Amino acid sequence: MHTVKLEWNNEQERLPIEPPLIELLERILQEAARTEGVDGGEVALTFVDDAGIHELNREYRGIDRPTDVLSFAMRESTDEEMDILYEVEEDAELAGLDDDLLGDIIISTERAQAQAEEYGHSLEREIGFLFVHGFLHLLGYDHQDEKSEREMMDKQEAVLGRVGLIR
Repeated sequence: MHTVKLEWNNEQERLPIEPPLIELLERILQEAARTEGVDGGEVALTFVDDAGIHELNREYRGIDRPTDVLSFAMRESTDEEMDILYEVEEDAELAGLDDDLLGDIIISTERAQAQAEEYGHSLEREIGFLFVHGFLHLLGYDHQDEKSEREMMDKQEAVLGRVGLIR
C-alpha cells in the first residue's frame, strides 16, 4: 500500500512544533488519504504566524487579513494558482518540485491557538481540523454553499474521529 508523504516546514516561533504533533498529522493524512482513495503523493505543510499568513492571504487571494489555513493545490490549478504555489514553495524553501506533489497547506499557529481556546478544544484538535480541511481543499472539495460545506464538515469530523480527535 502506498502512503501520502508529509513534508513540513516551520516558519514561526510562537509554537514549538514537537514530534508528537507531526506524528498525529501523519496519522490524519494517512486516514484522510485512505478515506478519499488517494494512493500516494506528497503534501507540503508550512506552519506560519498571523503576519505570515496575512501576507500570503493578501498577496494571493486579495484578502487583507490573516486566516487560519490556506491550501494551494497542484492538480487542476489555474496558471495563477501555479505561480502562487511556486512562489510559496520558494518562500518555504521547498525546492525540487515533483509530479506527485498534491499541494501546499499553510497553517497559522496563532489562529489555531486562538480558535482552540474559542471552541474549547485542544490545540492538537484544531491543527488537525485545519490540516484535514486543507487536505480536502487540495483534493478539490470546497464549501461555497451549505451542501458542500456540510459534506466537507462531515468528512473532516469522520477522519478526526477515527484518529481520536473528537470534540
